[in-house]
Amino acid sequence: MRKFILDSDWWTDCDDAVAVRLLCNAHRDKEVELLGIHVNACMEYSIPALDVFTRDSGVSIPLGLDINATDFGGECTYQEHLASVRPVLRRNEDVPVSLDFYRRILSQAQDGEVEILSIGFTQALAGLLASPEDRKLVTEKVKHLWIMAGKWDEDGGREYNFCCNKTASRSGNILCREWPSPITFLGFEVGHTVITAGNLPEDDLLHQVMVDHGHPNGRSSWDPMLALLAICGSPEKAGYSAVYGQASLEPETGANHFAEDPAGKHRYVVKLHPDAWYADQVNARLAHKG
Repeated sequence: MRKFILDSDWWTDCDDAVAVRLLCNAHRDKEVELLGIHVNACMEYSIPALDVFTRDSGVSIPLGLDINATDFGGECTYQEHLASVRPVLRRNEDVPVSLDFYRRILSQAQDGEVEILSIGFTQALAGLLASPEDRKLVTEKVKHLWIMAGKWDEDGGREYNFCCNKTASRSGNILCREWPSPITFLGFEVGHTVITAGNLPEDDLLHQVMVDHGHPNGRSSWDPMLALLAICGSPEKAGYSAVYGQASLEPETGANHFAEDPAGKHRYVVKLHPDAWYADQVNARLAHKG
């Protein structure tokens, strides 16, 4: 069974919650094994809200938090409410910090069996490359990185996960230059016009998240599309073509570039179907919450 770690900002947007639900469903269905979720943007209710949501989705897994990642700004519209609807078993101070979280999980994994899904900021992943020991751990254990970041339909495109602030752009630059495994990028242009997670049952906590965020009829699907792409395991199975080469990011601006090369270890995906096709794929997998 393929083994995943999710690295999510679990922050001000609600599409993270849709992605988490997809992965929890896939974990419960034994399609993949979700080893843990790391939160890369810290708010007061980050872990309490995620703890409630994952358990409500039928999954109990390790959580981690970048406790210092408080410089991205913004306000969350759903976390405090979400944390109030069930008993909270874990709070921010109860979970491992970033490096400890990754070291624990990766050190217990077999070589080359872990895939990381990134749907937020990348400073924690870039931080894993800062020491020889951690870089060696990533090189040995991680076979692929799936990431929602960048805007690949134009040279010099800029997308929030890579350009929110200097932390985002500089860590994204390190990731593109130094991450040892192959990387698949799903860009802003892919998910922006695909709307999912509308018309959910009123007793579903994901519906509450969508309502609290102001999107009861659905939201752009950047993060759930990345999750579904990773679950499928290849662009072709998920309904995309792929452009191969080498991605790069300007450290001061977050502008992305891509040098095409059929032998490159980076790739970004391009949709092959109408938006409704992808929306149907995501929504079908949301319909059977445990």
